Amino acid sequence: MGKIIKTHKDLRVYQLSFESGMEIFEVSKSFPKEERYSRTDQIRRSSRSVSGNLAEAWRKRRYPKAFVAKLTDAEGEAAETQVWLDYALSCSYVKKEIYDNLYEKYNFILGMLVKMILNPEKWNS
Repeated sequence: MGKIIKTHKDLRVYQLSFESGMEIFEVSKSFPKEERYSRTDQIRRSSRSVSGNLAEAWRKRRYPKAFVAKLTDAEGEAAETQVWLDYALSCSYVKKEIYDNLYEKYNFILGMLVKMILNPEKWNS
């Protein structure tokens, strides 16, 4: 028997996206100063947007098209975060182990989002 989900904060995908966004915030503190307004800002924005879009989606779950649209936005932001992680690795701003860990978390987040998008009716209760 599953746990009752009362708010977006009860969703495992939200919890993981929030945790991952905070990890990216901490890791990005060590990015070079010249990246402050480009790569640092972009990766922080996209990583935080995943959980933000999930919160919005949860509140719109009674309207399947709006729910799926916000989940799709979250999916896009998660994929964008992976691109910024690719750049961070290529520019040697993050170690390979950190990159691998975060990239895998975003793969897991993406998988959970796709399952929600494919079965929106499951969440309308």
